[in-house]
Amino acid sequence: MYVTRELPGDALGALRGEHDVEVWPESTPPPADVLRRRVADADALLCMLTERVDAALLDSAPRLRAVANCAVGTDNIDLDACRARGVAVGNTPGVLTDATADLAMALMLAAARRLPEGVAEVREGRWGPWNPGHLLGLDLAGATLGIVGHGRIGRAVAHRAAAFGMTVVHTSRSGGLPLGELLARADVVSLHTPATPETRRLIGEAELRAMKPTAILVNTARGSVVDQAALRRALHEGWIAAAALDVTEPEPLPATDPLLDAPNLIVVPHVGSATHRTRATMAALAAENLLAALAGRPMPHPVP
Repeated sequence: MYVTRELPGDALGALRGEHDVEVWPESTPPPADVLRRRVADADALLCMLTERVDAALLDSAPRLRAVANCAVGTDNIDLDACRARGVAVGNTPGVLTDATADLAMALMLAAARRLPEGVAEVREGRWGPWNPGHLLGLDLAGATLGIVGHGRIGRAVAHRAAAFGMTVVHTSRSGGLPLGELLARADVVSLHTPATPETRRLIGEAELRAMKPTAILVNTARGSVVDQAALRRALHEGWIAAAALDVTEPEPLPATDPLLDAPNLIVVPHVGSATHRTRATMAALAAENLLAALAGRPMPHPVP
C-alpha cells in the first residue's frame, strides 16, 4: 500500500496493523514519476487532491485494487478509468462540512471588516489617530448572503449566517433563485459548488458585473469556479468591493500570479478542512475505505 503523505491521527497505525505501508516522507507531493514507480506493485493507494490518478498511472499499477482520496472532491481522479479497470474509489464526505463553513464565515468577516488592511497598518507602524471614516466595512447583520450551491457546506454556511442576522438566499440545481437574480441581490456571494464542466468559470465577467459594487465574493469551493482574470479586473476597476478565496487555479498560486496584485483581495492556501479533528477524521475515513476494499468488502465511503 502506498500513502502519499504522513497523516494526522491514528490512520497510519490502523493501516500498518494489517498491511505493509510505504509513506512518501516529504510534506510536498511526490513527483509524478516517483508516484508511478511507487504504485507499480501496490494493491492500494491513499492519495490527496494533489495527486493525479489517471489512466497512465493506473496502467503502471496492474495490481492496484483500491484508491482512497483523503478529500471530498475527486476531480484529481479519472473515475471512468478506475471503473474500467475495476479499481474501487472512495472519498471522505461530510467530515469537513463544519470546518469549511467556519472558514467561509471567517473569510466573509475578514473581508467585510477589512481585517488584513488593519493588521498591516499596525505591523507597518501606520496606525494613526482615530478617524471616523477610516477602514469602514460592511455590517453582516441585515446584509443579504447569496449561496451558490446548497449542499452540506452551503447549508451549514446559511445556518451560521442566519445567526449573524443575515438574510440568506441560494441558487442550486434543486431550486432557489436564478443565479443572475441572486448576484444582483446579494451583499455577499459565497460559492459552494463542485468542480464540474458545468461550473467551470461559473463566475466570470458578466456575473461579476451583475454583482453590487459594494459586494464581496467568497470562494471555498474550487478555484475553477471563478474566472480569475475577470476577478482581477473586477477588483481593480471596482465592479465589486472585495474577494476572499481559499481556493485558486492553479494551486499553489505562484507569488507572481497577476491576481495577487488586486486590491481588497484575501487569499489563503486551501485550508478549509485544516483543523486537527477534521484532518484526523478524513485520514481515518480514507484508511477505512482501503481496509474494507482490501478485505473484499464494499468501501464504507465509495464514490459512485
